[in-house]
Amino acid sequence: MAKFILVSEYEPTGDQPQAIEKLVEGLKKRYRFQTLLGVTGSGKTFTMANVIREIGKPTLILSPNKTLAAQLYSEFKSFFPYNRVEFFISYYDYYQPEAYLPKKDLYIEKDAKINDVIARMRMSTYEALKTRDDTIVVASVSAIYNCGDPEDFEKLNIRIEVGKEMDIIFLARHLARIGYKRTEAVGPEGTFNLKGDVIEIYPTYTDDGFRIEFFGDEIDAIYRIDRMNKTVKEELDRLWIYPAKEFITTDEKIKMAIESILEEMEERIRELKAQGKEIEAQRLERRTLNDIELLETMGYCPGIENYSRHFDRRAPGEPPYTLLDYFPDNFLLFIDESHLSIPQLRAMYNGDHSRKKSLVEYGFRLPSAFDNRPLKFEEFMERIKQVIFVSATPGDFELSLSEQVVEQIIRPTGLVDPEVVVYPTEGQIDRLIMEIKKVKERGERAMVIVLTKKMAEKLAEYLVDLGIKAIYIHSELDAIERVEVLKKLRRGDVDAVVGINLLREGLDLPEVSLVAIMDADVEGFLRSETTLIQIIGRVARNVNGKVIMFADKITPSMKRAIDETNRRRKIQIEYNRKRGIVPKTIVKPMQLEVFEEFMKKEEKYPETVETVFELRETLTLEEYLATLEEEMFKAASELRYEDAALIRDEMFRVREEIKKSRREKSHL
Repeated sequence: MAKFILVSEYEPTGDQPQAIEKLVEGLKKRYRFQTLLGVTGSGKTFTMANVIREIGKPTLILSPNKTLAAQLYSEFKSFFPYNRVEFFISYYDYYQPEAYLPKKDLYIEKDAKINDVIARMRMSTYEALKTRDDTIVVASVSAIYNCGDPEDFEKLNIRIEVGKEMDIIFLARHLARIGYKRTEAVGPEGTFNLKGDVIEIYPTYTDDGFRIEFFGDEIDAIYRIDRMNKTVKEELDRLWIYPAKEFITTDEKIKMAIESILEEMEERIRELKAQGKEIEAQRLERRTLNDIELLETMGYCPGIENYSRHFDRRAPGEPPYTLLDYFPDNFLLFIDESHLSIPQLRAMYNGDHSRKKSLVEYGFRLPSAFDNRPLKFEEFMERIKQVIFVSATPGDFELSLSEQVVEQIIRPTGLVDPEVVVYPTEGQIDRLIMEIKKVKERGERAMVIVLTKKMAEKLAEYLVDLGIKAIYIHSELDAIERVEVLKKLRRGDVDAVVGINLLREGLDLPEVSLVAIMDADVEGFLRSETTLIQIIGRVARNVNGKVIMFADKITPSMKRAIDETNRRRKIQIEYNRKRGIVPKTIVKPMQLEVFEEFMKKEEKYPETVETVFELRETLTLEEYLATLEEEMFKAASELRYEDAALIRDEMFRVREEIKKSRREKSHL
């Protein structure tokens, strides 16, 4: 059992101890699925950390998006400073996927900018999993996407040991073969420096460099050195050097892959010609032969990942290698915010397959491009052994699978879920203004949730006209502008923020004591039970927390959300009464600057909702529906509920078209 050293000034309190005990007991009983149902602010992350310490297994924590993953990574780094805590997300700062729009005869070449820091962190993850059993990896759901062969990663490393005979030129050539570049510069990642009998290596997966000194053909000394100053930090007896890049393979595999690619190309060309697609056949032959030429001379070509099946010697349709393959069989998996993560994991394969269909049909890619893909959901489920779903609002899927559902209702601060009241829409603005003024007098803030961007802007303007300092926030503001709005709210520069979705930032706002939900009885994505409970949790960090729903009827979603909140509230109040606990509002320093820095580096995807809708002209209705589903869950996981709602509405229209088409066919 690996030793995980948990560092914290706090001990488990409230119902954290019973949650930890039950989850650990469930793992020891070999329960495959468990759910931690923890309310907002109950310290779910601390509970997870305690479970990891007790169970002592390599652990993967899956988060629905990179922003939430970054927050978890920061927390786990502070909890486990003496263990390896790694961060694994998509390494693109910018990504335009390869695509072809037949009706416009428009080919869009893949355009991507790799974030070197994140690429380095991914390599660090692979190295940690292969060398340490006390590793925790915090990853986004992109962890189920195709990555390098773990067998190659192990085979291509090189062991360096004092006293061992080795030709320095052989070492330099091997380093070049596994992705390192020779340079005279001062220690950039993924490079080496060769001068006389000394070679300095600067891997991508560590902050340090390594100096190897030779005496003839014998390794005389190994030092860990400072990357910039080149001062010696430690003398070593031995050292393993791992590849500098994620997708590295052997010369033998390249040769075999080229033979396999040629066979597939010839077969596909025959198919296209048989269908009368001469232009497509010529295009495919030209593009594939060009890639093969680059593979033969450079060992690499643009879009090499589309040939991954040939390098991995996988059969058509066989699952790709993913991050999961780097873990030992007995690893522990937490799926955080499972109500968002699970639907996204379900949708990723179909959306990816649909996007590539036109590329294959029109001769831009071989059919093997389909096998550069994420895992299907069934494949993912086959690879996981022990799972703990974590959410304040777990879905039916998680609850139905779980052999144990552990509730964590009590907050260490003693704070209880807010009071929820429902008022009719008649006179709602007057009521809203009165409530905001009460909040303002206490020196606290309010958030108002509306249905449209236009409504957010108009209501904010109206409140300002009445002397209330208000500001709107919605998806047309960029990441930094959104953070600036939240800064103003926390500082008290504004009394109220109006928006469609105020969950998106995933930040604590303890100054907010009122959330008003306009049009709460409009059933749908923005007013589902899950979304309402998440919104209610926004004011659970303030002792005066209150939620007002303006509605003319109680919808099923409203009723379930209110009933669940009242159930939790009752348990919390009773717990506090028995122990004489007086809840106090959380006092938390502003740390938005850290979040702002991360958001500056946020991945930028040019695929807006509108460009997703354009795919309609290139796909069948069923394929278009699958792509929409993936995009909807992706938007929801990133808490872009405005975009998710637009995509959902388009899905409804497409489903109706499919039904109508099927009815018409059945009458023929």
